Amino acid sequence: MMDKTKLSLRRLGIKEPVVDYSSSKRFSDGGQYRFEVPGIQGPMALNSLIATCEEYGVFIHRITQTKGIMFLLDEEIEEMVSLASGFKADLFLSVGPRATYDTSATAQTKEGSRIGYRLRGYDNLVYAIEDVKRAVELGVRGILLYDEGLLWVLAKLRERGEIAKNTKFKFSAHGGGGNPASAKLFEEIGLNSFNPVRDLQIPMIAAIREAIDIPMDIHTENPKSTGGFIRHYEVPDIIRVGAPIYLKTGGSIAKHHSWDTTEKEASMRIKQVLLVKNMIERYYPEAIVSKKGL
Repeated sequence: MMDKTKLSLRRLGIKEPVVDYSSSKRFSDGGQYRFEVPGIQGPMALNSLIATCEEYGVFIHRITQTKGIMFLLDEEIEEMVSLASGFKADLFLSVGPRATYDTSATAQTKEGSRIGYRLRGYDNLVYAIEDVKRAVELGVRGILLYDEGLLWVLAKLRERGEIAKNTKFKFSAHGGGGNPASAKLFEEIGLNSFNPVRDLQIPMIAAIREAIDIPMDIHTENPKSTGGFIRHYEVPDIIRVGAPIYLKTGGSIAKHHSWDTTEKEASMRIKQVLLVKNMIERYYPEAIVSKKGL
């Protein structure tokens, strides 16, 4: 990739660092990567997102709501399930109760922010499980989690059939996982898709990939609240070392996590997908994208 530019630099005495690892792992259909658009908080934004995809002739594999299940009416959840199903994309809704929505004063402080979006106390654990059960009963089969204890419980409930067995759990970057041991632990207790912290370097992503088999979700860009950095030029290498991987794209449109994406902003997120897609086609054209609806 970018061989002519690298050759020019070598002639000037500047050699590229070597990252030997290339992942041989794949999605079930043989794909190396899929597209995910996060921050689609309700049916109006989702409808706009789908319409823009159809306008540009692109498809995405996963759509994620990050604000919380508890902020959606039953009718809104059912509509989102129907829209995503018709578009043949996976829909993930996030657990609503978490520390920032709780009565915790500590979570609002600079040092206390380390609590992240985890759950405080027994009652909030119960509320979170109820949040998930409601979504699953309404047809949702993808849940975004922020607390490893909640993951452990939900995986046990899924194993026992108390939650639909085809429900998938993904862990948020806000959970703070960023090393191979953490990733392996999450996989062993029932995780289906792992989103490490956003700023991992390519060798760090490679180390996690060697340790786990489940897909990873990597942000190709970020809102200002999580650094605002954009990784479009890194995407080919991210795919190479991280496959199978979901490319989480469109985050720079938001000002912060759980941003209430407007219909216009939902369309703008698809432009970001197109920009990333162009990078892959230019610098890693042999990369295999999963088919739609798989």
